[in-house]
Amino acid sequence: MCFGSKLKGDDPSSRLNNDYNDHLNSRPVESKPSKTSNTMPQGNSYNAPPGPPPSHQYQSPEIYGAPAGPPPNRNNEYSAPTGPPPNRSNEYSAPSGPPPNRHNEYSAPSGPPPSHGNGYSAPDGPPPSHSYDAPPQEPYHDWQTAVPDTSLLPPPPSMGNQRSSTNNATEQQAELGEIWCTQNPMTGPATFPEAALEAIAKGEIGVIRPRDYQGNLERPRPGVWAGKTKANNPDNCIITTIPLYSVLAHSPLRTSRTKTIYYEVRINRNNRREVSLAMGFGAQPYPTFRLPGWHRGNLAVHGDDGSKYINDRWGGKDFTQPFKAGETLGLGMTFTARNLDAPPSYDAAPAQTMSTNPIDIEVFFTRDGRKESSWNLHEEGDAEEDLPVTGLEGFNDLYAMVGTFENVEFEIVFNHGEWMYHP
Repeated sequence: MCFGSKLKGDDPSSRLNNDYNDHLNSRPVESKPSKTSNTMPQGNSYNAPPGPPPSHQYQSPEIYGAPAGPPPNRNNEYSAPTGPPPNRSNEYSAPSGPPPNRHNEYSAPSGPPPSHGNGYSAPDGPPPSHSYDAPPQEPYHDWQTAVPDTSLLPPPPSMGNQRSSTNNATEQQAELGEIWCTQNPMTGPATFPEAALEAIAKGEIGVIRPRDYQGNLERPRPGVWAGKTKANNPDNCIITTIPLYSVLAHSPLRTSRTKTIYYEVRINRNNRREVSLAMGFGAQPYPTFRLPGWHRGNLAVHGDDGSKYINDRWGGKDFTQPFKAGETLGLGMTFTARNLDAPPSYDAAPAQTMSTNPIDIEVFFTRDGRKESSWNLHEEGDAEEDLPVTGLEGFNDLYAMVGTFENVEFEIVFNHGEWMYHP
C-alpha cells in the first residue's frame, strides 16, 4: 500500500490509536461574558492582575511592544550591562596581584623570597626530594686528536711484480749487471768547474752514446738530443756527461734551498704503438748495457709497461699508463732539507716518512705538460722484496739516464725553454 509522498507523521491519516481525535478542536474556546452583572466592584482594595490587560492578551508582537528593560517588579533579576557601574568608573581598576581571598592560590614569582634578598643562594645539587646518586663519569678521551684521519696518510706502497707484463731481459743479463756494479762501486761527489755548473743551469747538457746503441743520436740544437734506433737495438742506457744534481753545488744541506732537477722526452708521433724507452736518474758508474732503474743507485719509469723501477731488476711496481706515440713525458726529483726534530705530520708537504735521512726526496712524473703522479723516495716498502735506495738520497751526484731497446724515435729535451712543464 502506498501512503503517498508524505512521511509518516506528516500526514494526519498515519496517526494510530485514534490519537487524531484528541487533536481535533484543540484550539481553546473563548468564554462569553456573563450577563448576570455588568458592574465592577468598587473600592480601593482592587489590584490589577499582572501582565497586560485582557484586551491585549492575544495581540501579536507587531502590535504589542514591551518596554525596554526588565519589568518594574523584576529589578533584582536584572542582568547588569558590561563594564563598571556608572558611579564606580574611577574605582574599577583592579589592583595588581591576586584577589585578597586567593592568597593561598597565588603563584610565587621567580627568584628567592623577599625575606632572603640578594643573599639567597640555592644549594648545589638537586632538591632533597630529588636526591640521587649520580653515575660515575667516564674519563674523556679525545680520540680524534690522538688518532689522525687516515685519509691524510700517504697511500700504501704498491706491491712489486715478479716480471714485466710486456718485455723482460734474461736472468743472465741481470746477473751480469749485478756483477758489473759490484766491480764498479758508486763514486762520491765530484767538484765541477764553473762552466759545467753554468751549462747545467742553462740546460746545455751533452750525452754519451752507449757502445751497443744501434741507430742515430745527434744534437739538432743546444739542449736537445734526437735519436732513432733500429729494430735490432739491444738494451742500453744513454747517460749525460755532467750531472743534473751536484752534491757540492745543489744539496739543500749546503745551500738551505730546495733543488729540483727535471727533463723531458718527446716520442715521435710516427713511432710504433709500443714505446721501448725508459727515463730515469742515477748515480755513476752504471752499466750502459742495462736499462735504467734495474740496479743500485738508480730509478726509472719504463714506457712499455708504465711501471717504476727503483733498484729493481724484476718487474717493477705499477705506476702509470704506458707511453704513447706523440706524447711528451717528463721526470723530475725535488730535494728538500728535513727538520728531523719536528713532530710527525700527515698534512704537511713533503710527505713524512720513517726515514732518518736529512733530505726529503719527491720523484714526480709529467705527461703532456701536466704533473700526473709522484712518490716519496723513502716511502714505505716491502722489507724483503725492496732493495735499498742508496745513491739516490742526495749524497751522490745524479745524472739523467734514458734507456732504449728495439726501435724507437725520440727527443731528449734539457733546454728549459722547450719544456711543456715548468717545475
